[in-house]
Amino acid sequence: METPYNWSEKDKYYLEPFVTNPDGLISVLRNLPPEIAGALCSRASRASGSLLEVFLKEYIYPIINGEDKVLSEELENTVKFFHEHGFKKILNNQRAQAFYAKWLSQYGDDSIAQMTGTHVVFWGISQVAMKFIEDQRIGLEPIEKSTRYVNFGNKVNGHYLYHVPEDDLRRTGFFEEYERTLDHLFDTYIRLMPPLLDWLKKNYEEKESILEKKAFDTLRGLLPMATLGQLAMRGNAQALEYLINRTAKHHLSELRWISGALKKELDEEIPSLLLRVNDEPAQKYQAYLSGRHNSVRKYIKEENLSQEKTISGQPSVKLVEYDKDAVNKVIAGILFEHTHESWENLLKTASSLDETGKKKIISSYLSGRSERWQKVGRAFENSYLRFEITMNIGAYRDLHRHRMMTQERQLFSAHHGYDMPEEIKEAGLEGEFSEALEKARELFFRMEKVDPGLAQYTVPLAYRIRFFEWQNLRQMFWESELRTISQGHPDYRKIEQEKWRVLKEKLPLISEFILVDMNDYKIARRGTEEQIKKKEEFLINELKKKK
Repeated sequence: METPYNWSEKDKYYLEPFVTNPDGLISVLRNLPPEIAGALCSRASRASGSLLEVFLKEYIYPIINGEDKVLSEELENTVKFFHEHGFKKILNNQRAQAFYAKWLSQYGDDSIAQMTGTHVVFWGISQVAMKFIEDQRIGLEPIEKSTRYVNFGNKVNGHYLYHVPEDDLRRTGFFEEYERTLDHLFDTYIRLMPPLLDWLKKNYEEKESILEKKAFDTLRGLLPMATLGQLAMRGNAQALEYLINRTAKHHLSELRWISGALKKELDEEIPSLLLRVNDEPAQKYQAYLSGRHNSVRKYIKEENLSQEKTISGQPSVKLVEYDKDAVNKVIAGILFEHTHESWENLLKTASSLDETGKKKIISSYLSGRSERWQKVGRAFENSYLRFEITMNIGAYRDLHRHRMMTQERQLFSAHHGYDMPEEIKEAGLEGEFSEALEKARELFFRMEKVDPGLAQYTVPLAYRIRFFEWQNLRQMFWESELRTISQGHPDYRKIEQEKWRVLKEKLPLISEFILVDMNDYKIARRGTEEQIKKKEEFLINELKKKK
């Protein structure tokens, strides 16, 4: 994949002290204050271009070209210093590297690898690769380019931005059809944008900027899983090492490439923390991580364990497993930290209470809680639920971000049909929308017979995926409250609302305390302009006080 960069010599001069590889698809940030690195990576969600461009335009050139000569000179001197010296040359970095080489690489004291890490920017990786990276729950903190708020219809060097695993496609004989089908999806995305936007303007009294984002959001179902996005993340060294091992021998060539490119860039910044990746134990570990999936798939095929595919015709939520003793376990958890009793005795105490007594204890525990961001306590972690969910991939991407619970998904596919946005129907655009999705579906099924993993790239976001969530009640509180607020996407709001309805049937005493929003919002609300401005002014004033 070609990069979108066309840096001038001046651009490179100011980028090189702060980025390991300005011309590459993967770059490690360095020599930046935490607030700048964090603020920059946070822009990954809504930046239409590269974060490196954002860095130059918002953090470098306003100072260089500004009127404050003192500040400009200070920045120039800093950049010059990094070009000539750098921290690694003036501090005793060799001592730190030797420390990690000994205690991490030789003795395997992994905990010390959690003490440091870095920020990484991926420009132009597919949604398939992105989800695989984000499957890693602990130690990585990713943020990705939003398909809701950014136009994905632009081209770079005459090509739409989607991943083309050329060698694999030529090997399987799908190269030309793959490009033709995905180009058609993007062509349809572009073609439907103006008429949809016109229809939205006629039917919603909102600012054009809001309706434009609504159009991006509505049409994102046409984007295939091959669509390239930007991902920024902070990771500790232990988690980054695991990511390299997970991707090193993966079936998909894109992930294998990511493993090597990421290792190369991280070696520029934290080389002593990744010394083990190439040794023999690591090679065996990498083979195990990739081989176990291949072995299971081979066994399933040989034993004919999955001859029929159960198709879900609509988005669905099923509570397939729950703890009938959940209320008593939560109450025992509430009482435990305030007594010196055993868990067994407290569970008996909770079981002996009537409904009024149980409600009183839980009410006391949650007394004063009025906002969803006020987290409930750990007592709710003592009972679990398993939801099986089928929903469109576009909305699933947001629920996937709840990484701390156990989630497992099936391969991205066209087996469960797709969602048709109501706005597309009402605007009279259903025919073209469906036609593009059906072409992708036909290609998917032909490719799946040859290589199910490779076929995932062809699946548009409108198609549904089946996955399960194994979450404790505390996680249920957090997810359902967060994902039903007015700012949320209608598709995942409906899923979370249905989860709450299902829970209410089984555990009404618990569900009544969840601050779920059951209203319907056609367009996401982020508060009035007056409310937003007032909050912003308050925070700016607080910041000024600190200075």
